[in-house]
Amino acid sequence: MSPITYQETKIYNADDLEDLFLSVDWESGRYKDKLQKAIANYGSVFSAWDNDRLVGLIAAMDDQVMTAYVHYLCVNPAYQKRGIGKELVNLLKKHYEGYLKIALCAVNKEVPFYQHLDFVIDNNETAMCLSFFD
Repeated sequence: MSPITYQETKIYNADDLEDLFLSVDWESGRYKDKLQKAIANYGSVFSAWDNDRLVGLIAAMDDQVMTAYVHYLCVNPAYQKRGIGKELVNLLKKHYEGYLKIALCAVNKEVPFYQHLDFVIDNNETAMCLSFFD
């Protein structure tokens, strides 16, 4: 594998997004055209590349002043355990430096990863979801 490069952009090929999101079994990968449009509207998006292959992505929504919400962080399983997710989070943290809060919702198995990157569990809040997938 070649060295991983990182970039900040909101313009992605729908097929690249589909490949990445389905590699981690995320439902949104089944809707590649909608996903492409959604990514273009995020506050910030950072991606990881192995040459021309999209191997990781983090996307956050924000209010442009105080709070950012991480919606996506995914790394192709073939590229996990190489520090890619950590680097994507660090790029996002640097981008939102000065904000009051960067929030996210993590499944239980991912909590230690985020805690290692200085996120803390907020016992005053509960993540909730209303899903409209088929």
